[in-house]
Amino acid sequence: MIELYGADYSVYLRSARLALLEKGVAHELRPIDVFAPGGPPESYLQLQPFGKIPALKHDDFTLHETAAILRYIDEAFDGPPLQPSTPRARARMTQFLSILDNYAYRTLVWDIYVERVSKTREGAPSDEVRIASALGLARTIIQALEALAADGPFLMGGQLTLADCHAAPMLTLFETADEGALLLRSAPRLSAWLQMFRDRNSFLQSKPASR
Repeated sequence: MIELYGADYSVYLRSARLALLEKGVAHELRPIDVFAPGGPPESYLQLQPFGKIPALKHDDFTLHETAAILRYIDEAFDGPPLQPSTPRARARMTQFLSILDNYAYRTLVWDIYVERVSKTREGAPSDEVRIASALGLARTIIQALEALAADGPFLMGGQLTLADCHAAPMLTLFETADEGALLLRSAPRLSAWLQMFRDRNSFLQSKPASR
C-alpha cells in the first residue's frame, strides 16, 4: 500500500504524484491541509515533524522531503526509469531539481503566481512591489532552465525524468500569471515542452480538484 499525504494544490505533492503515475504505481492520496487552522494534525507530525507536504508511507516505511520521495519512487518500483543512467545526465537532472527547489518555487509560485492569480481570485489585492521585485530573478530562472533544456521532447531529451515531474507543476502555475506567460514566450524549448507535458495522462490525472 502506497499512501501519499498532502493537499492536491501543492506543487510538491503533484510532483510526487506525477512520478507515481508515470511509474504506474497505484497509490492513495491522504488529504493534509497545512494551512488549516491550527496547522496539520498531530498524527501527521509523526510522519513529517516539520509539518510540510508531502510525506509517503509504503507499508511500514515512511519518508518525507520531496527529493527523497521522488528518488524512492523511481528506485523502489518497476516501470520506466525516471533517472538517467550516466553520471553527467544524472547530475544535470539534479541541477534542474536544485534550481526548481532553491530559486523557482519561492519566486515563480509564491512571489508571482500567488500574488497575481491566487490572491486576486480570492478577492485580495496583489502585492505589486513583491511581484516587481521578483521579476528579475524570475527572468534569470527561466533563462537558466531554457539553457539547460534539451530540444525535446522532455527536459533531458528523449527520456522523461524526475526533472519533468518536478518542473511541470511549478511552471504550469507560473504561466497563468501574465508575467509568467510573457517570460515563457521568450523560452521556446520550455514553452514547447510545457505544452506537450500538459497533455500527458499523468498530468491530466493529477490535476488538482480545487483548480
